[in-house]
Amino acid sequence: MSDTLYLSLWYPNLRLEGIADKLTEVLGAFAAHGGEARVYSATVWPVSWSETPIFQQVYGRRNAAVLSGDGTPMLGAEPRAAVEEAMGLLHDDYAYEFQIGWSLWELEGGANLEEPAATPRPDLAVRWAREPRLVRVTGYGPLFDDGAYETDGHIRIDFGPDGPFLEEGVELDSVAARHVEENVRQLVELTAAVEKASGATARLLWSELGESLAQRLAARLGVAN
Repeated sequence: MSDTLYLSLWYPNLRLEGIADKLTEVLGAFAAHGGEARVYSATVWPVSWSETPIFQQVYGRRNAAVLSGDGTPMLGAEPRAAVEEAMGLLHDDYAYEFQIGWSLWELEGGANLEEPAATPRPDLAVRWAREPRLVRVTGYGPLFDDGAYETDGHIRIDFGPDGPFLEEGVELDSVAARHVEENVRQLVELTAAVEKASGATARLLWSELGESLAQRLAARLGVAN
C-alpha cells in the first residue's frame, strides 16, 4: 500500500522572522539532489489547513518568458524571491507552503504499483525514466493549526507517495533494484543536505500511516533476495 512520506525539521529558539532564511536554504538544497533550482508556486495558509489561502502565486506561468542561457524557457522563481514575497504577510498563525520540482526514477509502460505484480505482458515494455513530482516545503508559524510545528516541524517537506522508494507492485529484478537504490540514496542525500544547509538540530523522516520506510525497504529487499 502506498504511503505519503514526510521530513520534519526543527530549529532551536527559532523566531518567526527566521523561518524565511531556513526555507530559502532548504529550497536551495534541492537543485544538487535531483531537484529544480526554482520554485514552482507559493501559498500562504491562515490559521489552519481548513481555511482558504490568502495568497497563492504560480511562478511557472508568470515567468515562462524568462530564458535560460541556452534560450529555453526558465520557469519558476528563485527561492529567496518566492519566500520573501510570500512572507511579506508575516503572522504567527500562518503557514507558508512552496512547491518545487524533484525527479525520481519511476516505471513507465503500464505497470500498476497499487496491485501485486502480475504475469508480464509482452506488449507492454517496462521502461524506467526520471519523472518529476512537485514536493511541498512548508514553514509553520508558531500558532498555525494550534502549534502544529511541535509535531510537524518548523519546516515540513511533503515528498508525496513513497512508491518510487519501494516499487512494491513490480518484480524487484536487478534493474528495478538499482533504480530503487538510486531513489533511496537521493532521498538520504537530500535529507542530510537540507539538515546541514538550514542548521536543523532535529529531523524526522516519517510516513502518514506511521510505517518505517527503512523497515519496509529492508523487508522488500529481503523478499527479493
